This record gives sequence, C-alpha cells and structure tokens, in this order.
Amino acid sequence: MLYHNRFLRAVSHLGKAKVMGRNRGATSLPCRRRKGNGLTDYDRLPPELRAWLAHADLPWSVRSARTAFERALARTSCPARAVADLDRMQRKQIAKDAARIWGRDHPAANS
Repeated sequence: MLYHNRFLRAVSHLGKAKVMGRNRGATSLPCRRRKGNGLTDYDRLPPELRAWLAHADLPWSVRSARTAFERALARTSCPARAVADLDRMQRKQIAKDAARIWGRDHPAANS
C-alpha cells in the first residue's frame, strides 16, 4: 500500500484530473463499494450484455450495466440495438472525460 500511495503522489502532478487508485485510471465516474457477489451477478447477466462488458472501455459496474441495458432493451425491443445504445452512452462519457481530463483538443473530446 505504501508503494501505491507513493505512486499516486508521484503522478498526481501529471494532469488536471485526480488520479484514482486501483484499476480505474483517471475518470469522472463515481467510486462506490458494492454489496453482493460481483462475479455471481455478472454470471446472471444476459449473454449479449456479458459479451459487451468484456470489451467495454469504461469500468461499468454490473448493476449500472444491467440497468442501462434493461432500459435500452425496453426502449428498442432488440438486444443488438440495446448494446448499440450502451456503445453510444459509453462514447458520450468518454468524450466528456476526454475534454475534462486531457483538454478539448483531445481527439475523443470532439466526438
């Protein structure tokens, strides 16, 4: 843990964004502890959503991914379109983070 804290202090001057610990990187997404068994919850997800999460660019929680997928599925009535909606939501969050973390000149900030 001591090494981890030294690392965070060493890289905190590199950018405007606060560098988060663990495996999240720099992001504006909130950090919360979850109750329950994450792996069991993940295994209960629909196959389309599990496949999408396996390659997602952001650290989605099982709960938020399931909620977003269910809302998109209710709106579109098609799992493929629901996954496309998740892609759109993720691109929007990445663009928001890119502008905030790396500045408006970053290529992802303009998408």
